[in-house]
Amino acid sequence: MSPFSARTGLLLSALLVMAFLTLAGCSRNDLSDGYGNFEATEIVVSSEASGKLIRYDVDEGLRFEKGQVAAVVDTTQLALERRQLRAQLQALLAGKPSVAAEASVFRQQRRNIQRDLDRYARLSSEGAVPAKTLETVQDQARVIDRQIQSVDSKMPAIDSQAKALGDQIGRIDDQITKSVVRNPARGVVLAKYAEPGEVVTYGKPLYRIADTGTMYLRVYLSESQLPSVKVGQEVEVLIDDVKPAAKILKGRVTWISSKAEFTPKIIQTREDRVNMVYAVKVLVENPDGVLKIGMPGEIRFKPAGKS
Repeated sequence: MSPFSARTGLLLSALLVMAFLTLAGCSRNDLSDGYGNFEATEIVVSSEASGKLIRYDVDEGLRFEKGQVAAVVDTTQLALERRQLRAQLQALLAGKPSVAAEASVFRQQRRNIQRDLDRYARLSSEGAVPAKTLETVQDQARVIDRQIQSVDSKMPAIDSQAKALGDQIGRIDDQITKSVVRNPARGVVLAKYAEPGEVVTYGKPLYRIADTGTMYLRVYLSESQLPSVKVGQEVEVLIDDVKPAAKILKGRVTWISSKAEFTPKIIQTREDRVNMVYAVKVLVENPDGVLKIGMPGEIRFKPAGKS
């Protein structure tokens, strides 16, 4: 081999080594700071009424919007009870005018007899009428006073009964309202626990839904990484797109575990599982539903001064 060829070969080898080291260095700089999977807040929706499910629009994998009607419990008996209570209330309130009229009659009688009392008291003091006559009129006045008291006591009783009936009607209204099961949060149904036509009781779970409007990426960091992260800190969240970890989203650290644990098997290799790590939850908005439960993700701490 000629000296020129030997020098050329050595130069090419050196260039290849330098290129490899350069690529390796870039690769290390592009490494993420944490790896994990997305999870969501799960909500178990239960029945707040007892009765037959006359509507149950729930199926696994179905997407629900917040406030969307998912199920309806039969309210026939509640509606009949409410109608009966309303009739009782109407009849009770209808009696108030007659009570008021009765009280007005007795008060007029009391005014009339008061004039007789004043007149007989004057005549009795002058000796024009016997004292017995005055006593008789006084007794009549006392009877009318007791009648007025009796009638006046009817009004508070009517008002009290009317309030009690109104409270019962309000309770039934609330039960009827709660018979319509409205989805509490936007998300995906993970599991269903009932079927149409089934008779349910108060508190029976109907389905489980995951709130996918906001997702959490649970990652695991080593103890040496903890000083670089704090609650409220903004981080970059990377997910797979056309290329692995090609799409960058905004995330915010909401929770850092205060207790160390072994690295989960799904995160690291066999050799790394013996390492102790700390779980960290990163909140990521998911208005378009791009993020899915269990999807892998990565985080990268933002360098100082980077927006």
